[in-house]
Amino acid sequence: MTPRIAPPSSRRTLIRVSAVVASAALVLAGCAESDETPTPAGTAGGGAEQGPIKIGAVLDITGAGATLGVPERQTLEMLAEQVNADGGVNGRQIELTIEDNQSTEDGAAKAVNSLISSEQVDLILGASRTGPSLAMRPIAEQAEIPMISLAANQAIVDGSTWVFKTAQNDRVVIEKLVDDMTAKGYKRIALARDASGFGEGVAEMLAEIGEPSGITVVVTEKFAPDATDFTAQMVKIRDANPDATLIWGIPPAAGLAQKAYRQLGIDAPVYQSHGIGNQAFLDTAGDSANGLLAPLGRMLVADQLPENDPQKPVVTKFIADYKAKYGQNPSTFAGHAYDGFMIAVEALKTAGTDKAKLRDTIEKISDWPGVSGVFTMTPEDHSGLTKEALVMVEVKDGTWSAAGS
Repeated sequence: MTPRIAPPSSRRTLIRVSAVVASAALVLAGCAESDETPTPAGTAGGGAEQGPIKIGAVLDITGAGATLGVPERQTLEMLAEQVNADGGVNGRQIELTIEDNQSTEDGAAKAVNSLISSEQVDLILGASRTGPSLAMRPIAEQAEIPMISLAANQAIVDGSTWVFKTAQNDRVVIEKLVDDMTAKGYKRIALARDASGFGEGVAEMLAEIGEPSGITVVVTEKFAPDATDFTAQMVKIRDANPDATLIWGIPPAAGLAQKAYRQLGIDAPVYQSHGIGNQAFLDTAGDSANGLLAPLGRMLVADQLPENDPQKPVVTKFIADYKAKYGQNPSTFAGHAYDGFMIAVEALKTAGTDKAKLRDTIEKISDWPGVSGVFTMTPEDHSGLTKEALVMVEVKDGTWSAAGS
């Protein structure tokens, strides 16, 4: 069954992936061939639960975060179809409702309220970016419903009981960056950062983590997520004469900032954040991206991973499935959506849709290999990833390459 797309409204795009099975005959045949007694529908977690499992997602499908939200939407639709075609979760089908927050905090808050009150979802995924995720957090917490964000800033989960996330924390990204800067002897770092929630606290965190290595932030410039002209910021960075520059943003802004940096003839090497892990960045930045370094997830260099890497089977299958369905490789943002959805499915198998049990089960996820890393959640860490989830990647001739290869 093709996902049904409701008529567009001024606030949202609603996509439902309802009970999807190849055919009833195939399901019955599969049961007949099995020697095991099938699990009765609705018995997950020991409860007598019936009916569809309702998962709601809030994504940045339009607006400044569209290069993140669109592949995330495609991933969630694909995975819901796969899980349902395979019999669902303990015999229950997944009903997926996806809302477009239009890359705004207000849109995210309204969308999550709608999912909770109107759709009565069992779990929430999203948003794609930090600002909208932070707007959703208090609503999910008040409703006591598990939420798995796909965004980066550690503030999304700090101190939260009900909110988790799958993108690597900005803190572990900076730890990885500082390791590389220290190894290369860079001390004076310039920062050009996204002015939205994604960039909040980056300068302070870089100064704190870099202090033992003598790293200082000599200038910080901000840019809007939808900015197109970066001349003023890059002139100030050039005048600061840094040893290296960190550009912290998402496409298309991150790519345009990279172009402006090189067009001004600044020689200092460039680092970018984990927010650039898609083809849109490479297309926007063009040749100006060659030589830059960024700490990214393993999926972008999957073909360069050793055979014993625990993530390799996961990322290899995900890439193959996504490419077969959509005709292109997935981005790292698609990978964050994969992790959020599949962590939810793993927890639902054990806990069912009792929200408290579901929350507790997500918090106990351990050594779980996903696309973004190997996750181990704890009561103190609702992100579950360390800097080991990242590899330093260099752009060479417009492609991603493991640094040093």
